Amino acid sequence: MRKLLVATRNVGKKREIRSLLGHLPYEIVFPEDVGLYETPEEQVLETEQTFEGNARKKAEYFQKRARVPTVADDSGIEVLSLGGLPGVRSRRFAMAAPGQDIDLANNNALLQRLAGAPTDRRGARFRCVVVLLRDRGAVPRVFEGSCRGRIETEAKGTGGFGYDPLFYSYDLEKTFGEASQKEKDGVSHRGEAFSALADWLEAHPL
Repeated sequence: MRKLLVATRNVGKKREIRSLLGHLPYEIVFPEDVGLYETPEEQVLETEQTFEGNARKKAEYFQKRARVPTVADDSGIEVLSLGGLPGVRSRRFAMAAPGQDIDLANNNALLQRLAGAPTDRRGARFRCVVVLLRDRGAVPRVFEGSCRGRIETEAKGTGGFGYDPLFYSYDLEKTFGEASQKEKDGVSHRGEAFSALADWLEAHPL
C-alpha cells in the first residue's frame, strides 16, 4: 500500500486526520512513522503570512526528506474584532515558554484580549489550508475549509485541542470542546479541507 505522509507532529491533528483520511487506500503515516525526527529547521518553517504559505513550506520540506507524497496543513482561528488575530500566529499567540501548556497559554491570552467584549465583538472563524505535494516537481494542490462561530467567555468542554473549548460553533450550537469527534469532523475547518482532499484523491489516485 502506498504511503501518504501527513506532515504534523500535533497529537490532536493526527487523531482527526486519521479519522478523515482512514478510508483511503493509502497507508497514512506521520513523520515519526518514517524515521523523520524533529530538526531545528522545523522550528522556523512557519514564517509566512498566510496559512497557504506555511502549509506549502511544510509540504515541500517533508516531501524532500521523505520522498513520498506529502500533505501539510496550516490552520488557526481568526477573531474579527482583533483584525483576524491570532490567525497564522494561533499556535504561537501567547509565546509560551518551554514546558508551558501551550493550549492553556494561548486560550488565556485570547480571553485576556477579549475581556469584557460583548457577544457581537466575539465573532470568529476557524480556517484550514491543506497542501498536497505528490513529488518534488509537482504542482501543489490546495484545499481549504472554514467554519464560523464565536469565542466564549470561558472554556467549555474537555474534548478537542487548541482553542476548541473556547470556540462556540454556530453549526453545532456548542463548543468544539463539548462536541464528539464525529460531530466536530462534520462541520470543522479541518474536516472540510481534508474531506475535499480525500474526494480529490479518490478521483485522482496517487
